[in-house]
Amino acid sequence: MNSNIRTQQGMTLVVALVMLVMLTLFAVTAMNTGTTNLKVVGNMQARSEAVGAAQQLVETVLSTPTFISNPANAVVNPCGGTANTACTDVNGDGVNDYTTVLSPQPACVFVRPIKIVELNLSNTEDLGCAAGQQQQFGVTGSVSGDSLCANTVWEITAVTTGVATGAKATVTQGIGVRVSSDDTTATCL
Repeated sequence: MNSNIRTQQGMTLVVALVMLVMLTLFAVTAMNTGTTNLKVVGNMQARSEAVGAAQQLVETVLSTPTFISNPANAVVNPCGGTANTACTDVNGDGVNDYTTVLSPQPACVFVRPIKIVELNLSNTEDLGCAAGQQQQFGVTGSVSGDSLCANTVWEITAVTTGVATGAKATVTQGIGVRVSSDDTTATCL
């Protein structure tokens, strides 16, 4: 019976070492999975912040009429003196985290003159489009001529790049704007 015990003395050590190796592999796999998930979430956050910065610039440009009269310099306070560029500090540490550029510059993609017969002269906005029109009631078709205003459609594209992360996002938005005919000849083709 003693010979049977002697042959099994090293088996417990071998089983314990195999279990230790398996536990170590489980721990390393769990740590790698956690690190990968952390990187994925960080990338998603950086992209979301980049989209937010691009959308913020588009909304800022749309809130001012500068993009209609001067599309090449549509951003009121450009970042670093570069036209159509904005910088965003997301975390408030005083360092710009994202740079957003209007690329290409805002463009008028559609223009349609508003006919005089389409105006509602009881509306002050429409009345401004009819002001100064010559009255030629004796001439056929003059009542259906063009007013002093036009409906336009503009396309604005903002491209954001993360300074430290390299995250990129592009936001394109269209907007319909009523402008004077003088502005359409200067900026719309």
